[in-house]
Amino acid sequence: MRRINGRSVLVTGAASGLAAGIAAGLAEDGFARVAITWRESSPEQTLARIRTAGARASATQIDFLAESSAIESALAECVSEHGPFDTLVHAVGPMSFARLERADDAAYRAMFDGNVRSAWLAARAVLPGMRAAAFGRILAFGMNGSAFAASAPGLGLHAASKSALISLLRTLAAEVAGSGITVNAIEPGDIREKALTRDETRTVSAANPVGRAGSFEDVLDAVRFFVAPERDFITGVVLPVTGGLQGPYERKNT
Repeated sequence: MRRINGRSVLVTGAASGLAAGIAAGLAEDGFARVAITWRESSPEQTLARIRTAGARASATQIDFLAESSAIESALAECVSEHGPFDTLVHAVGPMSFARLERADDAAYRAMFDGNVRSAWLAARAVLPGMRAAAFGRILAFGMNGSAFAASAPGLGLHAASKSALISLLRTLAAEVAGSGITVNAIEPGDIREKALTRDETRTVSAANPVGRAGSFEDVLDAVRFFVAPERDFITGVVLPVTGGLQGPYERKNT
């Protein structure tokens, strides 16, 4: 079903995983231009899916753990060559599995640079075009429980950075609301295999009350909801897509 006509979206981190399915799904919905970023994995498969859906596809290599100046330069080039973008789906978000007493400074920097700084820089890059159009949709991904700063043994730095991200997004939502721009977050949870469809997950064991693992299609449905033009009154929201799972997993053996 083609829900959108002629719009443009930047999906970060979309060479693989959830973001790859989201980028292709938005192309199927009618986005005319779908740009993605990638770090190491080849983006060609995602680009092919986007083009098959009928959208113009492009990819920019960006390491969101690099120096800020390098990230800003790459984002500016992406916006200049492939933008402006009326929609940003920021799906970059590294994880670190370690209890806090065992974590090191490198893990700390990776979590906060990769989850918080990356979203801030990506949003800054697309906001001028959104302000000029008086329209924009910005989405990023938390983790299950990040909206209320849930404890997450074994995921402490990751959880802390995602809670910081939610605070940043809510503040940004308030700052740009008068410009026709919404900013929201999605909290995916209990997604075991990120490339599986909804039907394929029905045979995958799960910890949530629904009884099946989540899929990229479940997250894509939430993205579709938020990016719709009629959602102009919904901003600063955090939506769990977790099958009813109430908190993050506790990793006792890390």
